[in-house]
Amino acid sequence: MNGNGGTRAGTGPGLDRDGCFVREGALSRVPAPFAPVVADLSARLTDHFGPDRLHSSYLYGSIPRGTAVPGVSDLDALLALRDEPTDADRAAARTVEEGLNAAHGQIDGAGLLLFGVDRLLSEAERHDLGWFVACLCTPLSGPDLAVRLPRYRPTSLLARETNGDLFASLPDLRDRAAAATTEAERIRLTRGVARRLVRTGFTLVMPRWGGWTSDLDQSAKVFGHYYPAHAEQMRAAARAARTPAAYPELLDELLAVLAPWLADEYLAVHGAKAPRPQPR
Repeated sequence: MNGNGGTRAGTGPGLDRDGCFVREGALSRVPAPFAPVVADLSARLTDHFGPDRLHSSYLYGSIPRGTAVPGVSDLDALLALRDEPTDADRAAARTVEEGLNAAHGQIDGAGLLLFGVDRLLSEAERHDLGWFVACLCTPLSGPDLAVRLPRYRPTSLLARETNGDLFASLPDLRDRAAAATTEAERIRLTRGVARRLVRTGFTLVMPRWGGWTSDLDQSAKVFGHYYPAHAEQMRAAARAARTPAAYPELLDELLAVLAPWLADEYLAVHGAKAPRPQPR
């Protein structure tokens, strides 16, 4: 640990001896209650995406990390398609999600991300989606794209390209909060906003801390060391990310206070995320 309570750059948690990210998750860590869900996902992907469409698939989140809680955790997967997703691909993904949700009560929703291989391997996405696949995704099927990507360190460049767009997202998040009229809509949005703020807060300080964690409580704790004036708000966001229904009023507070401050501080420390080419 250094004098500021963090770890020295290149020696922190989640890194190897060279200071590079250790890939999160493994199929061997999937908790037993979720093994049937993962098996069903694999079968449904085979049924709905043939080899001419699906290059490879990946799990991410708490299930491959081994920390998932039955009835609370969701199933998150990324599909690398051989070219850019079509409307038919998106419809097939929705069918897979709906089938998993109906068949497995141990998950609180299934979500599939769809991207073309060329985009995942592109220079523009090298420190965002590329890093995500190489470091935070667990291979489920097909050739692993990580072998075609570099090794990564917890740098300011990585921080900027992963979360340096919060400022641009705030108007839409506020509009969605104003339009959310049902309790279910508010709960979903609170969870999503809270998770994003905790992860953004952590990556804000990640290069100084010199390590990596996906644990929300640990992320909030690390952030709070460097920004004690905002520590309690970030801890509240971490709690709401896990149990959003218990904090019905927090969404408006987060969007009014913590989010705009965090967006401004992120721009000052790391700068804005580079613009991405628009999909055709």
